[in-house]
Amino acid sequence: MACPFQDSAAPLNPAVLPLDWLLGTWESDEPGEGSFPTIPPFRYTETLHFTHVGQPVINFMFNAYHAESKKPLHRECGFIRIQPGTNRVAFIIAQNSGLVEIEEGELTAQQLTLQSHALARTSFAREPHVQQISRVFQLRADGRLEQTVCMATGDQPLTQHLHITYRRAS
Repeated sequence: MACPFQDSAAPLNPAVLPLDWLLGTWESDEPGEGSFPTIPPFRYTETLHFTHVGQPVINFMFNAYHAESKKPLHRECGFIRIQPGTNRVAFIIAQNSGLVEIEEGELTAQQLTLQSHALARTSFAREPHVQQISRVFQLRADGRLEQTVCMATGDQPLTQHLHITYRRAS
């Protein structure tokens, strides 16, 4: 099933051709692991949708669920842009927690390495506030996509928070 905001008839914009390996739907094949010093460890499943409508951006939507209860957890949506003529990449992200961020980094072959560049949040966001995020996407030789997310808050240093692998569903 195609995502509702994908125009399958639109050709991929050449500006985002280096990211064509991300396009499609990815599902976790085993639960991912989440941890942070201030919360109990947890397991989760996640579906990623990377689509395009012919513009020089990739659209994305991430939906995470508790592995055992299937309760919805975290959602992120946004856009990926590449600075023309470079390997510089930016993720523009809105999260259902009230956090909005810009992550910037580099595309090297089939790996994206990103660091938060700007963070904003709703005035009533729960503390401790996220201060920094780093993220790596890697397309592995076995065709699976791996994501690792690290996070720092006002009272915790940058620490691995999430790790998960996905298989391409479409």
